[in-house]
Amino acid sequence: MVKKKSSTPNRGFRVADQIQRDLTELIARELKDPRVGMVTIQAVEVTPDYAHAKVFFSLLVGDPVQTAEGLNQAAGFLRAGLFKRLHIHTVPTLHFYFDQTVERAADMNALIAKAVASKAKDD
Repeated sequence: MVKKKSSTPNRGFRVADQIQRDLTELIARELKDPRVGMVTIQAVEVTPDYAHAKVFFSLLVGDPVQTAEGLNQAAGFLRAGLFKRLHIHTVPTLHFYFDQTVERAADMNALIAKAVASKAKDD
């Protein structure tokens, strides 16, 4: 039996990428919540049925907990904005999560620099 290839195998990735771009614009231009400041959308993961999307964000300045609360409260508003922009049957419910990858990388770089400086001092 020959498996039929899906006509759009990367559709989920393309939809997630488009959601990321559109959310970035919607948050910057239309969201007026004072808890949400300089937000960068790092990644979007969409479930296979497009029912839910995990949206990972980072911050330049501000409180990650308050920002996540503000974004999750505005999720319906942002979803409605995506509805107007996306040409798909189901626009996913949005769930926002603070992405600590950038902070962890900075911490690791600091630890490495400290270890290198300590090694150089010993030599």
